[in-house]
Amino acid sequence: MPRAVGLLWLLLPGLAALEPLSVGLAIGVASALTGYLSHPNFYCKYVECCPSAGQRLNATALKVQLDTKLFGQHLAKDVVLKAVMGFSNNPSPKKPLTLSLHGWAGTGKNFLSQILAEHVHRAGLRSKFVHLFLATLHFPHHDQLKLYKEQLQNWIRGNVSACPHSVFIFDEMDKMHPGLIDAIKPFLDYYEQVDGVSYRKAIFIFLSNAGGDLINKAALDFWTSGKGREEIQLKDLEPTLSVGVFNNKNSGLWHSSLIDRNLIDYFVPFLPLEHKHVKMCVRAEMIARGSAVDEKIVQAVADEMTFFPKEQKIYSDKGCKTVQAKLDIHEDAVMRDTKPKG
Repeated sequence: MPRAVGLLWLLLPGLAALEPLSVGLAIGVASALTGYLSHPNFYCKYVECCPSAGQRLNATALKVQLDTKLFGQHLAKDVVLKAVMGFSNNPSPKKPLTLSLHGWAGTGKNFLSQILAEHVHRAGLRSKFVHLFLATLHFPHHDQLKLYKEQLQNWIRGNVSACPHSVFIFDEMDKMHPGLIDAIKPFLDYYEQVDGVSYRKAIFIFLSNAGGDLINKAALDFWTSGKGREEIQLKDLEPTLSVGVFNNKNSGLWHSSLIDRNLIDYFVPFLPLEHKHVKMCVRAEMIARGSAVDEKIVQAVADEMTFFPKEQKIYSDKGCKTVQAKLDIHEDAVMRDTKPKG
């Protein structure tokens, strides 16, 4: 109501000159207009609002987007979809949803977090309710660890107070100073409130390259034993991954109370991408640019990527991370070749 009261005040000076009947009618119209402008359904069409308590995510839309845009990650898609939808459909969660995504660069961790953010808040990473932290940018100096902890706690407290459905994404966890992330432990725990604020409807996502070697080894072991990639299950990786990250001094979660207290709901492994997945990335990028898919270009871009192990060359060592840059070069070459001469 306060956001529209100003409209009524603008009308008051002119009301004194009107007859009583006209004054009553004018006040009635102004009140009705004020109520309409104040209604969330109208106001939130033009100004971003925090989702209402009863708002639920669209499981079908989320699944379609994951299936069509995230390649080679059956485990990540399945685990995240189930975790997020279960959390969204629970009217009274006991704690915030906390996901830790692990794998080598270019395997889709950032991409999945962006898709998820867009389904919670339409503006995605541009939303004022989605907060992205980069370890090397926001927490560069080890000697300021105490200050970073205080700033981080204050930032999360203030933003969850403004919107209980806030999303916090911590990228480059493997470059974060040991102990820093433990500052948010009270917010992830099973408390109904912390200093009068409930954090139970917030989402926390950690992105890390740490554990990538363990994931790659497991994937290669499956391949060597003749098992299909899709046969890999979460139980084959999650225990090893959580222990490996806990004991890794460069994981950002080294001896972290978040793991020790079981506050991370899922450790989500991102598998190394094969040649066919890289080609899927190239096709998707061409479609996103509005270009027709040219299989010669798709093959050329994929062939320029480097693969490991050295002998078998099964997995891309950069995932799909350099696809855009390589596609730029090939598309520019095609344009030069087809440009009229003379």
